[in-house]
Amino acid sequence: MLFLLGLITVFSVPAFADTETITITSPADAKIKRIDVHPGSFVYSGDHIATLKKEDGTIINLKAGSSGKITNLDVREYQKIHKGEAIGTMESSPVIADMPVTSKGSTLPSISSLGQNLYKTTGIYGIIQGQFTKDWTVGIGRVLMMLVGLLLVYLGIFKKFEPLLLIPIGYGAILSNIPLAGIAEPGGILFYIYEVGIMTGVFPLIIFMGVGALTDFGPMIANPKTILLGGAAQFGIFTTLLGALFLTDLIPGINFSLRDAASIGIIGGADGPTAIFLSSQLSPRLLGSIAIAAYSYMALVPLIQPPIMKWLTTKEEREIKMVQLRHVSKMEKIILPLTVLGLCAALLPSAAPLIGMFMLGNLAKECGVIDRLSDTIKNSLMYIVTIFLGLGVGSKLSADKFLNVETLGILALGMIAFCIGTAAGVLLAKLMNKISKTPVNPLIGAAGVSAVPMAARVVNKVGLEANPQNHLIMHAMGANVSGVIGSAVAAGVLLALL
Repeated sequence: MLFLLGLITVFSVPAFADTETITITSPADAKIKRIDVHPGSFVYSGDHIATLKKEDGTIINLKAGSSGKITNLDVREYQKIHKGEAIGTMESSPVIADMPVTSKGSTLPSISSLGQNLYKTTGIYGIIQGQFTKDWTVGIGRVLMMLVGLLLVYLGIFKKFEPLLLIPIGYGAILSNIPLAGIAEPGGILFYIYEVGIMTGVFPLIIFMGVGALTDFGPMIANPKTILLGGAAQFGIFTTLLGALFLTDLIPGINFSLRDAASIGIIGGADGPTAIFLSSQLSPRLLGSIAIAAYSYMALVPLIQPPIMKWLTTKEEREIKMVQLRHVSKMEKIILPLTVLGLCAALLPSAAPLIGMFMLGNLAKECGVIDRLSDTIKNSLMYIVTIFLGLGVGSKLSADKFLNVETLGILALGMIAFCIGTAAGVLLAKLMNKISKTPVNPLIGAAGVSAVPMAARVVNKVGLEANPQNHLIMHAMGANVSGVIGSAVAAGVLLALL
């Protein structure tokens, strides 16, 4: 009986289940940016089939929901498709027999055929083919973006504009736009640098830790009023957020969501790592444009801020001499990072990644017992990560992602945010001078933006131009480091709300 039952069970189970034909449809109105399979390909559940891009810039990764064989594809790269439109078909199967195909020997191709095949592997062919058969952003657009990359490298080398970041960003832009190389696409080194270090938020946080190890909070502790200036300079962030939403309603081709607007607004904080961290969390598609705007305006602080500072202040106000700051003890400097971290944990946990890493670096510097760790944090570790951060940001400067109307809007809004932040700091400092018993030079309000220490140096330079005996660097540094904390808090607020 057991033997007969076993035979019935064996012959009642089919060796292979019947295959099922599945139609692959588009989930939205979009353009096909990349096709990862071809007819005859075998795919497993979770494998990439194609990458789509909506008009608002949203990237859609189309993946297989089951295993099977692609039997047909009715689309090509850079073709526009509509929601529900059939892209192709696949045969679903629980078992895939993927065997290597062996080909029989054939005659050697002609010299002209070999030359033609070799030509098709060149960058020149990639640009020409992209220009006339695909999309201009993968044709002449790539050349334009490589020129932008060269411009960034030039500004970093010869103009000394944030060279530690502009040079790797520019070089990454050149690499990501080389035709047919695929350096910034899945499988390329820049793709993995971006996915591992920037999408996870690891690189910006490590750099924030390094900045903390380079920061002296003594001027801020000695003159706590400068904390208000650091907060006032963040006014540009929220003003620009509203401006981004206004542009969406006003200009065709610009489609900023609330999360996009928040990421653009953080440019006003003039803090590159914070801008990258927030953008990677809220609006990854705009990361390249936002990072370029943030670091470009940080590099242009000596050109942007002085006209605003002089326009909003009189010569007499710029000549105001401030009293010398008191000495700050070592214990105060140790207690401060722990106190700030405690307040962050209690009131704004969403800002804890930024504030926590920043204060860890500062505590390592001030405690005086882990000098080797402190030196590593602010030197070798930070500079290694800076290289990869720059290359990762540069990988997002590919022509198809950067050359659009939205990028121009981001650059314009970034400038507005930076100018408003500078002006808000100066105006609050003017108000403080009116109601304070001790004199306050309004110029130090401009240092409330987070461009450390460049903004403080600019304030000191403008002050010396008005009065050669007027040294404002330490007072400006108080507002400057307050701005770093202020931008991190603003980012935490936006993360918590959105």
